[in-house]
Amino acid sequence: MKTSVPAVAVWGRTAPSHSITAVMITDDQQTIVTGSQEGQICLWDLSSDLQISSKEILFGHTASVTCLAKARE
Repeated sequence: MKTSVPAVAVWGRTAPSHSITAVMITDDQQTIVTGSQEGQICLWDLSSDLQISSKEILFGHTASVTCLAKARE
């Protein structure tokens, strides 16, 4: 039996330029963190009216980023 799941467009009309393989939202729900197939980690600001804008991009991984986790303080 096939189950279909509807897709949700988080970024609206302009999608990120990398292939997202992992997503995490911070506890304060103001930052989205994405990992990519190209080995990048991107930080995105999320406003209270759900507008998303790029914040930072981190380079250096030589393989796909397939998992993201929060570190403890």
